Amino acid sequence: MGDEQRLTPDAQIREAREAFESGQDFTIAVEEEFALLDPDTLELTNRYEELKAAAAGTELDEHLVGELIASEIEVKTGRCLDFGEAAERMARRREQLAELADQFGVALSSTGTHPWSRWQDQRIIDTPHYRRNNEILQYVVWRNNSFGIHAHIGIRGADRAIAVCNAFRNVLPELLALSASSPFLEDCVTGLHSVRTEIFTKLFPRCGVPDAYEGWGAYEDYVRFLYDTGSIDEHTQIWWSVRPHLAFPTVEVRVCDAQPDLGEAQALAALMHSLGVRFAHALDEGEPLPNLPHRLIEENMWRAIRHGLGGELIDFERGVVVPARARIEALIEWVTPVAQEIGAAPFLAVPESNAAERQYERLAELGSHRDVFAELVRRPRERVGG
Repeated sequence: MGDEQRLTPDAQIREAREAFESGQDFTIAVEEEFALLDPDTLELTNRYEELKAAAAGTELDEHLVGELIASEIEVKTGRCLDFGEAAERMARRREQLAELADQFGVALSSTGTHPWSRWQDQRIIDTPHYRRNNEILQYVVWRNNSFGIHAHIGIRGADRAIAVCNAFRNVLPELLALSASSPFLEDCVTGLHSVRTEIFTKLFPRCGVPDAYEGWGAYEDYVRFLYDTGSIDEHTQIWWSVRPHLAFPTVEVRVCDAQPDLGEAQALAALMHSLGVRFAHALDEGEPLPNLPHRLIEENMWRAIRHGLGGELIDFERGVVVPARARIEALIEWVTPVAQEIGAAPFLAVPESNAAERQYERLAELGSHRDVFAELVRRPRERVGG
């Protein structure tokens, strides 16, 4: 839903439902957001337009887009038929972006937040889509200097897509705990593992954990209400952590922090893809799936924000608290059969520590969060690009 979106609200909702009904099951596309940095100061730098213009006519061009601020850039795999193809494209897109950035003397980082650059120094991209967001949201959109990784999973059937979104709600905390990479913000050691989630979900309207919907009709009623009351238009959105996408027939999972390492980005995307397919199979076969109340999911979301992979999550089925790692390992075991079918199984893994934990470990050794970030950005290219 960017600048290409020109449909009226009624046409958009109608065409979205038709697209889901005729869509293709279990395709996967991955989007990764990167910060553009001055290589000397490591401050965010407003260079997106230069990089985008230089990519014109190359393979990267159609897979390179702006994302709100001119010091941020997003690369997309495009739609893939299996996860092996997506994983290969993730590596290629990162390498293509790195080569492009090198040409312009721009450094890249991929953590959920920049540790110290001021939001006041970032420029909103001058496009109709982001001008409209700027007009409506004001401080909210100015303040959101954050970076994530998103997965789009093709789901055939409008009601089925809503049911898959409902199921994803329950595991959003696990995905966030695994992906947490943003412990620093505004020159502050926050004590959190995903401060990105705090600034994004607490600032933006219609964000965070969505309600569960009985089917597409109920979801459509809600979207029409937002349009009819002027709450959203073709340039403003619902920013939930998981949502049915209105521009193409996918369930989009948006909860995760950006990943510094390619291998961990691939593992995270593999898990999201596998979960979407596993949820759909469960629905098709009549296997019961939990439908947790919003308030309970939020309890685990806070635990993931605060303690990440090294913390504990509530197992609501058993009524006990368990290590977050154990919850994620159980999910991987549950999805492994379908992961083998879609080519994701070789990529499923839980690291010894995630990006936030590693940054805290290095902070204890180096004593400065700026030094931790500098080490992360300036490490050898083969670790950044895989």
